[in-house]
Amino acid sequence: MEAQMTTLSAGILLFLIMDPLGNIPLFLALLKDVPPQRRRKVMIRELLIALFVLVGFLLGGQYILKVLQLRQESVSIAGGIVLFLIGIRMVFPPVDGGVFGKPGEGEPFIVPMAIPGVAGPSAMAALLLLTNSQPGRTAEWGMALFLAWLATAIILLSSTYLFKWLGESVLTALERLMGMLLIALSVQMFLAGLSAYLHIAV
Repeated sequence: MEAQMTTLSAGILLFLIMDPLGNIPLFLALLKDVPPQRRRKVMIRELLIALFVLVGFLLGGQYILKVLQLRQESVSIAGGIVLFLIGIRMVFPPVDGGVFGKPGEGEPFIVPMAIPGVAGPSAMAALLLLTNSQPGRTAEWGMALFLAWLATAIILLSSTYLFKWLGESVLTALERLMGMLLIALSVQMFLAGLSAYLHIAV
């Protein structure tokens, strides 16, 4: 992660990774068999679980890399690859029910709404990068995470209205635009990690 990464840019990165617009059809499909009076409660519960998991990665990111003996450059390169694949799937969505497969029946719990719907592997990798590139800014990264999660929560809690108001075609177009931005960010992350690795190797 580059040195000039700001709280705002980190928040935007995390927001793009969480992909709330792309998750709207998934969340609506997962909640279709849930009684209408429980849907909002289930969604809030899953969003809070996702936030708890992401905060855990934010606070424990440095220890995770130390235990696994992973270098920052390796995580940067891997994170860039993961983000690139997520971005590609956002731009060219699969036809078999989306990134997380076909929705199941009954009330969802943790999987797939909280994980990997909101707290996916790419968001966790990004948090690992943030905390290890500049560990003294954990409070700023926490603010960025909270703002990204809050914006995601607002959009997903309004998913029914947004789906009716914007329509599936507009949501698809917006998701693909977010996917293009995410691809650009992933390439930048990959090149930054590769450059840092080659610099150390030389």
